[in-house]
Amino acid sequence: IKMKKELKFKSEKRRVRLNRLRNVGSWMLKIAIVCAVAFVLVLFFGKRVSNIGDSMNPEIENGDIVLVNTLIYNAKNPSRGDVIVFKPQGDETMHSYMKRVIGLPGETVEIKDGIVYIDGEELEEDYKTSAIKEAGLAAEKVKLKSQEYFVLGDNRLSSMDSRSVEVGNVKKTEIEGRAWFIASPLRHFGFVN
Repeated sequence: IKMKKELKFKSEKRRVRLNRLRNVGSWMLKIAIVCAVAFVLVLFFGKRVSNIGDSMNPEIENGDIVLVNTLIYNAKNPSRGDVIVFKPQGDETMHSYMKRVIGLPGETVEIKDGIVYIDGEELEEDYKTSAIKEAGLAAEKVKLKSQEYFVLGDNRLSSMDSRSVEVGNVKKTEIEGRAWFIASPLRHFGFVN
């Protein structure tokens, strides 16, 4: 009887060890798959860009690391409300800017009394922005050419965007991609609205 109990105990102990090994192996496999998927996503669908400045507050803050989908605009054109990453005036020596698309090709943009008008209609926005005090170039009607976009920062009190001569209208060829995910710091971790 004692021998049977010892054999039964040893076989149960062996079974528990095998289950633990299977669980550890399962977790390691899952972690490896997640790492591989993350690597493929970053490798094929974008790059990492560090945001400089407060022009996109509160959506994207200074120092946030943002993942950029560099392929999306090969398949479709930017949409109103997209946060795009681009080199101002196509200058490759400049850091990348992040701004929100406001005006689309062929549209007319104007800012009067702090209100953005697209083709004479007031623009309705469903994301947080600050008030506009300076209309800049958009104090007069700005007619966008084919493949040109008018962009603004969400923090319109502190944004160098299409209202300024230094940035102006953004050509599609200057666009690097769409900001889609804040990867760091953890307190901002998540999708870009």
